[in-house]
Amino acid sequence: MAPILKRLTLLGALLALSACKFEVLSPSGDVAAQQRDLLVISTLLMLIIIIPVMALTVWFAWRYRSANRQATYAPDWDHSTKLELVIWAIPLLIIVCLGALTWVGTHLLDPYRPLDRISATQPARDEQPLRVQVVALDWKWLFIYPEEGVATVNQFAAPVDRPIEFTLTSSSVMNAFYIPAMAGMIYAMPGMQTTLHGVFNESGEYQGLASHYSGAGFSGMRFKAEALDDAGFDAWIAEAKESGETLDRARYLELEAPSENVAPMIFAEVEPRLFQRAVNMCVEEGKMCMSEMMAIDDQGGMGLSGAVNVAALTYDKYERRGTARPILGLEPFRVVGICTADELEQMFAFADATSNYTPRDVSPLRGRGLSEPQGIFRGITPTDLTQSTPQTGVDRNL
Repeated sequence: MAPILKRLTLLGALLALSACKFEVLSPSGDVAAQQRDLLVISTLLMLIIIIPVMALTVWFAWRYRSANRQATYAPDWDHSTKLELVIWAIPLLIIVCLGALTWVGTHLLDPYRPLDRISATQPARDEQPLRVQVVALDWKWLFIYPEEGVATVNQFAAPVDRPIEFTLTSSSVMNAFYIPAMAGMIYAMPGMQTTLHGVFNESGEYQGLASHYSGAGFSGMRFKAEALDDAGFDAWIAEAKESGETLDRARYLELEAPSENVAPMIFAEVEPRLFQRAVNMCVEEGKMCMSEMMAIDDQGGMGLSGAVNVAALTYDKYERRGTARPILGLEPFRVVGICTADELEQMFAFADATSNYTPRDVSPLRGRGLSEPQGIFRGITPTDLTQSTPQTGVDRNL
């Protein structure tokens, strides 16, 4: 009875495995196919060493067992030039081949490198790639189609045989974006922007996921990736535009709050530059964008004006998640100034006094006379970036 149960268990395991989709070894995109080939060829090269070593280990154990009296016993043998040549030459050649293969493959499959071909037989077309902006939220994926003007949550679609250019960031913690059937994994990090190029060569529905642990809701951070023909993708965009919902900054902040196993959502309109604000951590009202902050620092800093701008620069992912900040058990706090309110008033009254006082030249720390920086948002005023428009008559740089 026991042997029958073992066979049935083994058969059940094989049947379960037969239902699996080995997308890594059977992808539908050219980039993923090249990565599959690199993986398979590297494995075969390493097996040239592994298989003989394993076979010889078994053969030596059998050949020189204690019961075999016919085996040659040579205790004084210690060197063989031919054997040394085989032992060192073959692994060295394999290492050289692996190194060359990895170097070439790493450069050809650089995720930042635009695609030079759609498939093994089709070079890249002259048309522009489909641009998709991706934000890793807790715990869901936000996709923004800037040229089409729509956005989705936990749902992605793209046309077949058209290059796709992803730009990615994260709202709080580092995440890993991965569609095994299309291309390799790429990190999405807060305050940074990464890039990934890929393509689908076969229509179908594929799995997308977060491949690295990122918190309590990580297991539900999956999405459906659809590869459609051109007509199907146009119909999908048209259907998305009829959803009626708008993704503005307030809605984004609601999505940013932690939630698990989120159902797919579609937004017919997206606020312009929302992705750039997500990268620069200034979606929330009253937050200075990092691009502006770095431009100000590059010009010498805000001087006296920056002393009271600390709160506007704060981005607290623990506060956004609704959890306490882990600072040695202390209560959460936020620095809003280095002086008391009275001292602050006196400080600016002294700085603005029309007396014989001549301020020191603290160049390049120019402070309140600083010209308006441009950053990556060229043509946009800093007040548009900080969303903290001063009252009429108040110094803009303050």
